[in-house]
Amino acid sequence: MSNRDKAKQILDTLPDYKIDKILLILQGIQIDDEIEDDIFCENLTERYLRDDSSDKNDSISLEEFAEQENVKL
Repeated sequence: MSNRDKAKQILDTLPDYKIDKILLILQGIQIDDEIEDDIFCENLTERYLRDDSSDKNDSISLEEFAEQENVKL
């Protein structure tokens, strides 16, 4: 039995007032993930803005990129 299944089994036995508390905890964990995602994106943006490479703004087509990465479209 997976941990997810075990958790569901336990949740099914708990009264509603305890489910409310667990829901708050789970939402808090979810918010932490969103904050980490936001921080990651902010860091990528900052690195991009600080990058002074001469080819920073060069672009290629989707087809060229797919070929470069050996991806068949």
